[in-house]
Amino acid sequence: MTNSDEIRWHQRLENFGKALAQLEAACRKEEYSDLERAGLVQIFEFTFELAWKTLKDLLFYEGFEVKTPRETIRQAFEVEYLEEAGAETLLDGLKKRNLLSHTYEETTAKEAEELIKNQYTPILRQVYNRLEGKRE
Repeated sequence: MTNSDEIRWHQRLENFGKALAQLEAACRKEEYSDLERAGLVQIFEFTFELAWKTLKDLLFYEGFEVKTPRETIRQAFEVEYLEEAGAETLLDGLKKRNLLSHTYEETTAKEAEELIKNQYTPILRQVYNRLEGKRE
């Protein structure tokens, strides 16, 4: 692919890293107000979006054509950018993104908080670290 394709995925990776740092900082809080919990979910949503789009850009740079988040995650697993458990967790996060946005329901909001802090953020960190290794 072209040099501009390489630059694109590198720039996307930088943005993903910045979003991930914000998400990890938000996850360090012990307790959240309703507004803070909604913010945690929002930060997760845009970090997740940047994660799959960074994977998509890298896959495109390497000659793969994927369009959807699901296709991207599956292809990333196929080419071993993701381990099976990580791919499954990301697919679960993709499936639950809509559920997670219902932060006005306290039970759902607390479930979203737990999933984001204990499952999704650690996987997003692994994805970032693996992609950072690909850049070098």
